[in-house]
Amino acid sequence: MSNPKCKQCRREGEKLFLKGELCYTPKCPMVRKKYAPGMHGQKGSRLTEYGEQLRGKQKAKKIYGIREKQFRNYFKKAERKSKATASTFYELVERRFDNIVYRLGFAKSRDQAKKFISHEHFLVNNKKVNISSYQIKPRDTIRIRKKSKDKQVFQEILAQKGSQNIPNWLSFDKKKVEGVMIAVPSKQEQETQIDWAKICEFYSR
Repeated sequence: MSNPKCKQCRREGEKLFLKGELCYTPKCPMVRKKYAPGMHGQKGSRLTEYGEQLRGKQKAKKIYGIREKQFRNYFKKAERKSKATASTFYELVERRFDNIVYRLGFAKSRDQAKKFISHEHFLVNNKKVNISSYQIKPRDTIRIRKKSKDKQVFQEILAQKGSQNIPNWLSFDKKKVEGVMIAVPSKQEQETQIDWAKICEFYSR
């Protein structure tokens, strides 16, 4: 039986990387079934402009694991900035602490990153942070707490580290086992095709 999260990927027609390690293996359902779930999945359907905007918004929320109210607030905050709203929107979402933990390979999925953060397994600039939505800034340093590093789950993750590509705006020091945000994320580097401009159009209606 297909996992509900895998069905979400099939519905979008692309990998959303919701299942962590499974998404990078041949066992990923998207490798075998690239069509949408359900009896009409292989036929496909055309969406209206509004439908495309709505689907794009829903896809982004699923990928990052963000609820509607908070996601809309990111848009409102981006809209108040002087630079392009779509680029700022993407930047705010990517700079979330849970996303950074996932991007650095300290967690196999964003869901797992949220759990780790809530249990205070990480330090930001040597201070405990247990808020997943915390905004990481350039030059911020992220590391696993000394007490947590010896836990089996982290030993396994660190042993397997290397299968996940780290974005150019992050750096990882293998000796220190810590990551640093070295630049502002650029939406040109995103791994999944999300049209942030269309999401902005949806919220601007």
